[in-house]
Amino acid sequence: MARHLIKADVIIRNSKPTDKTQRLSDGDGLYLLIKPNGAKWWRLDYCIGGKRKTLSVGVYPDIGLKEARDRADEARQHVAMGTDPSNIRKASKAAQTKALETERRIAEGLPAIDSFEEVAREWFTKFSIEWAPSHADKIIRRLERDVFPWIGKQHITSITAPELLSVLRRIESRGALETAHRAHQNCSQIFRYAIATGRAERDPSPDLRGALPSAKQSHHAAITDPKAIGELLRAIDSYQGYFVTKCALRIAPLVFVRPGELRKAEWTEINLDQAEWNIPAERMKMREPHLVPLSAQAVKILRELHALTGDDRFVFPGARTNGRPMSDNAILAALRRMGFARDEMSGHGFRAMARTILDEVLQVRPDYIEHQLAHAVRDPNGRAYNRTAHLTERRKMMQLWADYLDKLKAGAEIISITERVA
Repeated sequence: MARHLIKADVIIRNSKPTDKTQRLSDGDGLYLLIKPNGAKWWRLDYCIGGKRKTLSVGVYPDIGLKEARDRADEARQHVAMGTDPSNIRKASKAAQTKALETERRIAEGLPAIDSFEEVAREWFTKFSIEWAPSHADKIIRRLERDVFPWIGKQHITSITAPELLSVLRRIESRGALETAHRAHQNCSQIFRYAIATGRAERDPSPDLRGALPSAKQSHHAAITDPKAIGELLRAIDSYQGYFVTKCALRIAPLVFVRPGELRKAEWTEINLDQAEWNIPAERMKMREPHLVPLSAQAVKILRELHALTGDDRFVFPGARTNGRPMSDNAILAALRRMGFARDEMSGHGFRAMARTILDEVLQVRPDYIEHQLAHAVRDPNGRAYNRTAHLTERRKMMQLWADYLDKLKAGAEIISITERVA
């Protein structure tokens, strides 16, 4: 097809607009549109995949005759290779836009597009709504403290297994081996999310299997010897600190919920007449509502405390303000003040205490205990028990447990776990 029909640039300059759009052809699909308002636009018609398409080549005089021809030749080469030049232009514009957005985000202190941190925060926002707040807080703080400073700004596809291992080694070097393993797990979840959303092709974290020493499983310190439990209960009764903390210490062994569930208890959740405490799903680790039958001893303590804090939101308000629950360190501090060492008893230890004694001494059915501990108990058909499952039996169990603790506190002769096993 004929080309270079426009013999000189002067021909374009001398072309005058009319009341209709004119078309000045240069041949082989390249032409200049001359609008009635005097605007002059270069266009290239081409066919690809059996379809006729038009590409904008530029505006005259910014793009002169020679440059328009060069651009048209480049586009024709792409067509000859089976590539649509329109798609190339769109991809180029998208890349430029992305580069500018990346510069803007970096200037504003935000993570770059498709950087590890940007993908990680998107992953966290999407899935953290299903987690307990305390669990979500631990994950984002772990990422912000131990991961983002080192690989957060890198494009997620550029991160190699050795680079990820270097991050984990820093955590390991300060003795936080379990944290290193958890960070490894979180990073793998983020890489898999990037793969699922089309921003990465592989997860390098499996390449690090065996690169970190195994983390030794640690358990919350707990007193499980009946005689020692009696000593603990008598120490609690003699506690001379803040009255609200003392009540929390007295209630803790009777309900054996998680420490966070206890200290954030609200009066609206507790029905003293029905002797029930209904904990909402958003405060439970398993994200399911949980019902705690209250023994007569637990109700007595709560009625006594109600006279002091019943007009407040929280059952156990903080010592300095009624608008917040007691500190998560209050019970631990009280235990230390009473002389119980860090490796001897913890706030979480009341759960292990109940689990051990109810099973091995009082011989309560394990599924009743596990359900009351709010663990993921399922029936033989694989269905999770609902919050009221075995409620009658669990009421009896909670009262049996409270009566047993009273006997221990009174110094009754109780067979130890070791003696029972023997």
